Amino acid sequence: MYELSGSQWYDTDAGPLVRPYAMTGGRTEPGSGGAHFDLIALVTPDDTASGGSQDALLGPEHRILLTLCRNGTQSVAELSADADLPVGVVRVLLGDLLESGYVRVSRPVPPAELPDERVIREVITGLRAL
Repeated sequence: MYELSGSQWYDTDAGPLVRPYAMTGGRTEPGSGGAHFDLIALVTPDDTASGGSQDALLGPEHRILLTLCRNGTQSVAELSADADLPVGVVRVLLGDLLESGYVRVSRPVPPAELPDERVIREVITGLRAL
């Protein structure tokens, strides 16, 4: 399974292992922006992001998340699964991207605010009657 090779840990099947705290710089919470990234929060790339000099500050994991977001709006859970990263790491990295203006985060409409099923059925029935 794991073996010590020189000063680095290796997984015989996966190769070098990078610990989650290395990807986040030891942080366990998103930055000071106060954003809360629960599993169903929706992440969308911000097309107005300027990039430029800040692009050089992005790590490979940040770039992976941005690439996944460009394919369409993704939930935090989907990003975590698609990037093969722990949710805690994804939350911290998304906090960085949000603070830098690369992404926008929104919440889906709560079920209590969705239209009642009865109303939707009445609309469908009315449309069919046309």
